[in-house]
Amino acid sequence: MNKTIATMITLSLAALAAQSALAEPGSARDRQRMEHRHEMAAEHRAQNRDPRVNRRQFNQHERIEQGVRSGELTRGETRQLAAEQRAIRQEERRYKSDGVMTRDERKDLHQDLNAASRNIYNEKHDAETR
Repeated sequence: MNKTIATMITLSLAALAAQSALAEPGSARDRQRMEHRHEMAAEHRAQNRDPRVNRRQFNQHERIEQGVRSGELTRGETRQLAAEQRAIRQEERRYKSDGVMTRDERKDLHQDLNAASRNIYNEKHDAETR
């Protein structure tokens, strides 16, 4: 009986060793390809980042939230401003979809953010309350 258990343990260990050998990349060429893919993905993400746009979107979101908390924005105004923010995010994704945001696309996005900022200000200061 002890021989049977020892044989089963030996076979199990051999199977585990074979599985771990298969799990590793097969060659140095495979590892290079994998590293290259990771580098390209990181470069692609870096090209699509625009910290100024992201910061402005964050600030506008905070201004809308503050307007809700203070009662300066009605539900309808909040819905309208949120829809405008969603449209800007969709536009940004569309511009970034080809991997690069051009200067003209960035300019258009900032113009839309300027208009949204004015809309937030106007809605918060129009004397309508909830």
